[in-house]
Amino acid sequence: MASPEQVGKAEQVVPLWRNLRFQALWGGAATSMLGTQIADTAYPLLLLAMTGSSTLAGAFGALQIGASLVFGIHGGAAADRYDRRRVLMIVDSVRLLATVSVPLALWLGRLTVVHTLLVAVVIGGSIAYGGPSRMLALRSVVPPQQLRQALAQEEARMSAAGLIGPPLAGLLFGLGRAVPFVGTALASLLSLAAACAVRLPARSDAGSGDGPARGGALAGFRHLAGDRTLRSTLAVVFGINLTGSAMLLPMIVLLRGHGTSSGGIGLALAGEAVGAIAGAFLVGRLHRLAGPGRLLLGVAWLCVPLLLAPLLPGGAVTVFAALAAVGLGVPALRVMIDLLVFQQVAEDLRGRVVAATMTVLMLGMPAGLLGSGLLLDHLAPAATLTVLAALLVAGLLPATHNRALRNAAWPA
Repeated sequence: MASPEQVGKAEQVVPLWRNLRFQALWGGAATSMLGTQIADTAYPLLLLAMTGSSTLAGAFGALQIGASLVFGIHGGAAADRYDRRRVLMIVDSVRLLATVSVPLALWLGRLTVVHTLLVAVVIGGSIAYGGPSRMLALRSVVPPQQLRQALAQEEARMSAAGLIGPPLAGLLFGLGRAVPFVGTALASLLSLAAACAVRLPARSDAGSGDGPARGGALAGFRHLAGDRTLRSTLAVVFGINLTGSAMLLPMIVLLRGHGTSSGGIGLALAGEAVGAIAGAFLVGRLHRLAGPGRLLLGVAWLCVPLLLAPLLPGGAVTVFAALAAVGLGVPALRVMIDLLVFQQVAEDLRGRVVAATMTVLMLGMPAGLLGSGLLLDHLAPAATLTVLAALLVAGLLPATHNRALRNAAWPA
């Protein structure tokens, strides 16, 4: 029989859409993500217009990712050691100042390449410090029984921002060079307003900032390395990230070779975001269908034939369908990592585990892009996709024979 305390807690649970703290934080996170997606497209366009150099345009993304990786470890430690709401307020304030400086410099005719690239570092640092704190703040205002639903809503936010952001950036840039950066500044302001408005529940570990965090900044990596199932899980997801990012460049070259327009290529590459939006509504069903290990392996093995799908007739339509099929399983995997990894560690270690996981998975993206470029220097796009599929198979075989991973169960 349930205790009076348990009955009281159950009666206090309200529908997620009426959880004002969650919805406010979710709205702030949504605008922050949309601003990031706009920035990822608008800043390279700006640098290309300013200099005509594709190298400098690509340097923006490289510096942003590099800053996220460099500051990521300390960002996780900050989430564990300091008040997370305060961390978010500081991060969003710094990002707001950086983003506002760009349209101001444009209007004054004083914007330089160095200024723009420094903003890339600030944005990357804001992702590193704000990511773990924002992620854990959102989860702290949701009851455990609603966590999967909340995470699915968060996945829908990320996917919608990924779908809307790039074309919106192009549209705004067409209205004027400064316009998209006014939009990113507004997104930072709304995110800051949400962080200021919401009071987070008191943490059991206090998060006072007094003394070093238990285990040091690298404790998150040690935790991941010490669990065989977690190691295998992240290795498989890393492989999916690596091959998923590596497949984009040969797909673009392949579509170009078939005479597909730039607009057609953009629509084809939107398939993954469209699939992910649909997949966000399938998270609960997929989790009931299979355990975490079997779900992970099933989605990973599905990626193998989908890597080769662009070689079939159909051009952009085939690529769109293949990417949409890949995207369907992505939200279920992200929520799986959250439930399997982040929620199973002590509160005072969780930020560093989040940062370690984000760092490991983020490394797959630049590695994949660099690897596909090197392969395309020596192989045709079709052969490059075949090599990527073979590499994914080679990585999945040992994971598939890992009994502990196959039999992993959802936490109670």
